[in-house]
This record gives sequence, structure tokens and C-alpha cells, in this order.
Amino acid sequence: MLNIKVLGPGCANCVNLENLCKEVVSENNIDAAIEKVTEYKDIMSYGIMSTPGLVVNGKVVLSGKLPTKATLTHWLMNALAAEE
Repeated sequence: MLNIKVLGPGCANCVNLENLCKEVVSENNIDAAIEKVTEYKDIMSYGIMSTPGLVVNGKVVLSGKLPTKATLTHWLMNALAAEE
């Protein structure tokens, strides 16, 4: 199961990233837990200086922008393959 964390205080891009994650997980039947991290001290603990941020299985994969749906799908599928 993937552990996905969306880092951000709740700005429009942070909400969009969370929704995009849910969409990709649902469309690809990925077993994943999606968590929204909104506390600044928690966000900073990942070394992220600009939001939104995305952490997959403890690894920061994105900071400060939105990925395309295809890119996000690619990252999640690769993370899933790495688990097996």
C-alpha cells in the first residue's frame, strides 16, 4: 500500500494536488492512503520550502508546483512497482 502525503496549508494548488492524487489512485485501482499535511512544522520537516508538496512512501517527489496527471500516474505506478 502506498503512503501518499499532500503537503500544503490548503491553498488552491494544494487542494488540486490532493484531488488529482485521489483521481489517479481511483482510476488505477491503487491501494493507497492519502493524507493531507497542513501544519507548517510538519511540512518543513520534509525540507519543503514551497507548496504544494508530495511525499510518496516517505520520499519527497514534488515541491512548489502541480504535476500533470500522466506524471503523477507514472510516479505512483513506479512507487507501487518498487514495493513488490
